[in-house]
Amino acid sequence: MEIKQGTNKFYVGQSEDDFDAEITYKDLDGKTLVVDHTFVDSSLRGQGIARKLVDTVIDKARSENKVIDPVCPYVKDVMTKDQNTHDVLKN
Repeated sequence: MEIKQGTNKFYVGQSEDDFDAEITYKDLDGKTLVVDHTFVDSSLRGQGIARKLVDTVIDKARSENKVIDPVCPYVKDVMTKDQNTHDVLKN
């Protein structure tokens, strides 16, 4: 399953507009990625796709020296519970 980068999103699918899974974010101030939405189609659930999308945004934040403000409840839950993500979790 290939994760592709779109405009303020990562997704799995044919295109930004024809996707089976996505995670969206906004660059707030050049220092913070506000992750506001995660979606995985029911046909892909249970395969760890949502977590892979979260990990992809985390990798982006690390590579750009940014932090993540997880507005999306799923992302907030994942990042709060996983100590390995706290280096990019906005306080």
